[in-house]
Amino acid sequence: MHACMDRRSFTRLALTGLGVAVLPPSVTRAEPEATTPPAAPLSSWAPPSARASGRAPDFAGKPYARLLEKARATLDARPADFALRDRVAIADFNQASRELRFHIVDLIGGQANSYLVAHGRGSDPGHSGWLRSFSNDPGSLATSDGAYRTGEMYQGIHGQAMRLIGLDPGNTNAESRAIVIHAADYVSENQIATWGKLGRSEGCFAVAPHMLAQVLGMLGTGRLLYADKV
Repeated sequence: MHACMDRRSFTRLALTGLGVAVLPPSVTRAEPEATTPPAAPLSSWAPPSARASGRAPDFAGKPYARLLEKARATLDARPADFALRDRVAIADFNQASRELRFHIVDLIGGQANSYLVAHGRGSDPGHSGWLRSFSNDPGSLATSDGAYRTGEMYQGIHGQAMRLIGLDPGNTNAESRAIVIHAADYVSENQIATWGKLGRSEGCFAVAPHMLAQVLGMLGTGRLLYADKV
């Protein structure tokens, strides 16, 4: 395989699974799909003292490193809010929607799996492909920033989905606005190939249909999802 390829080819291969050979280990070391998340004790998460001593994985070189530090700070400050702290999700809205900007990070093993994710129409009214602003307002159709706790899975108008509980001032209306993780056809390689960007949600974290089971299985109920741009 050639050492170089354009972004469109890379994205297409990555999403279909053919790009595993060219993806870095942090993306390709995927965990098996699961309908229920494996249980993990609270003590399995690396505390700040372990990170300082170098015993925990180092994510300093990752593009989402600054957001991950914010997520870790949330875990440190709110130990009672998350039943499972071995793994977190990062929605890095510094990146355009065509990028793999939704990362599920294993804080113990150091791996990360990365996915496409849509942002809300109200956050990008001109449909530029870039999130311009966040909003917590009902009816805004915008993405909300901050820390969420993953909730229960259910069957809704989009099929299988996962509820999200907003824990910060910027996302307190997440439940009343029905901000969830669900699949959408406008999150796909074909959408990027045709338009150079994804379609937009109404504020939900919409992922590719063929990735939904893996995303929900890896997250499960009681973990942190942190969304922001820095």
